[in-house]
Order: sequence, then C-alpha cells, then structure tokens
Amino acid sequence: MTTKTEKKKIGLTTLIFISLIAGAVVGILMHYFMPAGYIRDEIFVNGIFYILGQGFIRLMQMLVVPLVFCSLICGASAIGDTKTLGKVGVKTICFYLFTTAVAVTVAITVARCINPGIGLDISSIEKGEATIAEKTSFADTLLNIIPKNPIQSLAEGEMLQIIVFALIIGIILAKLGDKADTVSSFFTQFNDIMMEMTSMVMGLAPIGVFSLIAKTFVGIGFDAFVPMLKYMGSVMGGLVLQCLVVYMILLKLFTGLNPLRFLKKFLPVMGFAFSTATSNATIPLSIDTLDKKMGVSKRISSFTIPLGATINMDGTAIMQGVAVVFAAQAYGIPLGIGDYVTVIATATLASVGTAGVPGVGLITLSMVFASVGLPVEAIALIMGIDRILDMARTAVNITGDAVCTTIVACQDGSCDKEVFYADVPSK
Repeated sequence: MTTKTEKKKIGLTTLIFISLIAGAVVGILMHYFMPAGYIRDEIFVNGIFYILGQGFIRLMQMLVVPLVFCSLICGASAIGDTKTLGKVGVKTICFYLFTTAVAVTVAITVARCINPGIGLDISSIEKGEATIAEKTSFADTLLNIIPKNPIQSLAEGEMLQIIVFALIIGIILAKLGDKADTVSSFFTQFNDIMMEMTSMVMGLAPIGVFSLIAKTFVGIGFDAFVPMLKYMGSVMGGLVLQCLVVYMILLKLFTGLNPLRFLKKFLPVMGFAFSTATSNATIPLSIDTLDKKMGVSKRISSFTIPLGATINMDGTAIMQGVAVVFAAQAYGIPLGIGDYVTVIATATLASVGTAGVPGVGLITLSMVFASVGLPVEAIALIMGIDRILDMARTAVNITGDAVCTTIVACQDGSCDKEVFYADVPSK
C-alpha cells in the first residue's frame, strides 16, 4: 500500500526551481558579502561552480547529435509508414513547420521590442570565451545543408546536415518496410536509449542550474535580475501571442469554429501539459479530448497528435528565438536581417528534432546559437530561467498540435461540429 508521504515526492521541475532560487541567493550573498580573492574566485567561481556548471552543459551537448539523429529517423519512418494518411501527413507537416516559423518570428519581434539582454554584459564575466562564426553567403548556406560526408557531419555536429541525412534514412526505412526491419528496430531501440539518457542527464539539472546561476550572480549580483525578468517576459509574451492570437486566428480562418469554445474545452489538457511539462505524456488525453469534446476523428488525431509531439515544438522555438536576441544583446554581438532569417530556419528545423520531454529544448539551443555565431556559454543564464517557463511552453506546444489536428480533420470531413458545439457534460 502506498502512503501519502511516498506519493508526495518532489518533482524535477520543483527541484530545479529550488536550485535556481538557491543559486541566485548564494551568488548574490557571495557577491556582496564575500570579499574577492582566492577562496571566492578560484575555489568557488572558477573551481566548483565552473566545473559543475560546464560539466552539465557538456553532458547536454553530448546528447544533441544522437538524440536528434535517432528521433528524426524514427519520426520520418513513422510518417512514411502511414500510407492511408499520405495527404493528411503532408498537410500536417506543412502546418507544423509554418506555425513554428511564425512562432520564431513572433519571438524575435517581441524580444526586439523588449530588449531583454540590454543592461546585462555577460562578456565581462565570460571573457575570451565568446567566438563568432564566419559569415557565409545565402547560397553556400543552402548548399551546406546537404552533407558531403554524413559520418563527418555526425562527428562535427553539423546539425542541418544531420537532419537532412536522418530524414532521408527514415523515409527509405518506411519505404522498404519489413526488408529493413532489423535497421528500423536498431534505431527505435537506440532512440529509447537516448530518451533514457536524456532523463538521466536532466536528473543532474538541479546541480547544474545551481552552479551556473550561482557563478553568474557572484559576478554581477542584482545587475542580472532585471534582464532575467525581461527575458521571462519576452518568452511569456511570445507564448501568449502564439497560443491566443496566431492559433486562434488560424482555427477561425480554416474551420470557422469558435476559438473561445475550443479553448474552454481544451483547457484541462493544457493544464495537464503545464503540470507535467512533457508533450509525450499528454498524447492520450489530447486524442481523447479531441474525440469526445471536439468531434475530431481518432483516425486523424492518432496520427497528427503523436507526430506533433515529435516535430511541432512552437513553444521551444519561441524560447530559442528570444534566447538568440537575449544572448546577442548581452554579448554585444550585432545581428542583421540575414542572421534572423537563419535563426528562423534553424530553429524551425531544430524543433523537428526536439523530443517531447522536459527541458530537452535547451539541448538543441546550442545548434541555433551556432548558426549565427553566438557563444554556447550564454545558455548559463537561460537554462535556469527556462525551467520556470518550460511548463507554459509545453501547454503551447500541445495546443498547437490540437489546433492543427482540428483544422486537418475539418478539411478532411472528419470533424463532427455538433459534438464541438455541444455543451461539455458536467461530472
């Protein structure tokens, strides 16, 4: 028999939030009350905090290539295998990619208005660590997406090339079917291993977040607090606009359904996603709600919802768009129109390979940073704050999946509008 005390186990999100607060408090106290010198600067800041914080970032970077590679192969294989939903599949993927591109654009626009990184000079703390990648022409950027040597691309972490190679493999595996069953099983099982490894690494997140935030606050004290709030405000602003404006306009435009009724019926699913911070865990509830409350056929939702949990990460893309502006301003690195276009394209593709588990969006953030020459060290501040926003981000992700599913179902004639407009039965 399970007791209440056994059930009341502190979750990872809570632990990371506690670590964030504790790291900030410890850092501020050390900044103002511990004199600069060997003990503070060498033992704590450049010793304990640096090793634990950078060690965690390296563990996250270790996951990037295998996680994205296997996730995309499995996703593409599953898409190609659903022959009866070929037309639906194309529509769904196009919709997901479109809304993700819009999400990044919204995020960059909001961040440029709020300017979250102004007033925070991270470069004064992380001296000499910021490196700017060489600029390449747009034509070369397009050509560089195609890998000359896929093995070299995997070894060097060329993510756009890896994504293209993975998609091609996944499509071919689906086409060959049983002939390539052994290879398909290998990638499926290896993907499960990478998911488990991601969970293990995220289990160390409280230690990493504490160290990263403490090190940052020791260097700048309260000077970091206002930009942190501005960063959070930028991300939340982008999430609200995407969820309540972009999605609802698309829903009304393509289906004629009442957006307010949709939100009212889908609110419990959004609440569940918010509390669990994982898109994957919400899949069964989303399908059930769309079927019983919205009149959406399970034939459609059973395909589009799991697919959305794999490739539709608009909330993650919004975080990445804001993070780019935040880091560029904090490091004093100017970004032009071409850079922002690159960010939109890279973040859209990066979201395709982002698994629907808590905190995994940060793992692909280094790829987005690298696309415009931003230093990966800027993730130090973003990571701690991002955990607070992760739950809201997940709620937006699954809402986007549901809106897309409803639109596709209506166009396919697989949505019972009488069920949609019927009152929700009270329990």
